Amino acid sequence: MKENPVRVALFPDSLHEVNGVANTFRHFADYARMRGLPLLVVHGSAPDGIREAGSVRYFGLKRGPISFPVEKDLRFDMAFARHLGRVQEELRRFRPDVVHITGPSDIGLLGSIAAHRLNIPLAASWHTNIHEYAARRADRILPKWLIRGGARSWILKRLEDTAFQLLMLHFKLARFFFAPNPELVERLQTATKKPCWLMERGIDLDLFGPQKRTRKDEVEFVIGYVGRLSTEKKIRSFAPLAQALSRAGHRNVRFVFVGHGSEEKWLQENISGVRLTGVLNGEALSRAYADLDMFVFFSETDTFGNAVLEALASGVPAIVSDKGGPKFIVKSDCGFVCASDDEFLRAAMLLIENQSLRRAMSLAARKRAELASWNAVFDAVYHAYECELRAKDGAFDKNALASGRLTQNA
Repeated sequence: MKENPVRVALFPDSLHEVNGVANTFRHFADYARMRGLPLLVVHGSAPDGIREAGSVRYFGLKRGPISFPVEKDLRFDMAFARHLGRVQEELRRFRPDVVHITGPSDIGLLGSIAAHRLNIPLAASWHTNIHEYAARRADRILPKWLIRGGARSWILKRLEDTAFQLLMLHFKLARFFFAPNPELVERLQTATKKPCWLMERGIDLDLFGPQKRTRKDEVEFVIGYVGRLSTEKKIRSFAPLAQALSRAGHRNVRFVFVGHGSEEKWLQENISGVRLTGVLNGEALSRAYADLDMFVFFSETDTFGNAVLEALASGVPAIVSDKGGPKFIVKSDCGFVCASDDEFLRAAMLLIENQSLRRAMSLAARKRAELASWNAVFDAVYHAYECELRAKDGAFDKNALASGRLTQNA
């Protein structure tokens, strides 16, 4: 462990749920614990409680009845401010050098307010394009018979832009930022005029790998997806793909979806022979990946694409959109980056019909994933902490924080 390591108070949107943010920050906590780095993790939990794991201290806050669902397994607590006093006392006790939030969730807002009141430097990482989610979910709600064509596009674009500006009101409170791909790094720096550091994602190469494949029957060609089954993931694009492949004579194709969400029933009704596994974890998840022949990811809103990297690590070629973070992961030797549904179809047919190409891409996919490392990701995050805190050295007094002498900011 370094002498006088950076003390971090982390306020993740989610920790135990099934999504990329939770997965990332579970690995973050493991990284800190393995290196003896002092880390306080304030997270939504049931019930409340403190748990110690080496150098990592978990502070769980129970979400109350006045809350609404954000995802199937995640809620936003409208009365989150009731926890503020306890959170501030915990921060005084822990004496962090930096508070790190991951978004405008109930937990993230708690972190922002507490950091502001105690004058602790605030870092914020961008993980989810909430503004794009808002536009896509609104598109599903707005009546198509009432608002069409250019007017509809204009309304959705204004909604997306307004949502982004509202998000910036929250994110601008931070001293510096992290983002998972170069496009978002540039956009956040432009919007905030503050530093933004690249924070990519890693992969557990022992958990995910081609050796986890258990399928013996090679008659079927299995196309898969892993993640939330929700509107913003463009899940409904799979049905036209399935129908087009069938018309082209590829009737031995099976579609497998791992995850849960609002589109489950729609998939069952619109894709013949579809298999929905529900949420899988650990070895069951790694086997599900390895048993695929192709991974397809239509989403245009993902900022990185953890599932894409997991598929590549499993030796599965991936087909992704040219919009969003996954296009930075997939290289031409291990998959395809597509600009339209027609391109998705052509890429899928090429992999189905060309076995030698598929095998070559499978090998390249694994090699691509081997370049990713959680240790390298979090080494870079701690380097960013050190650089930014050095740049503003003396901005606050940890001893004053511990003694309670710091007062609320005006």
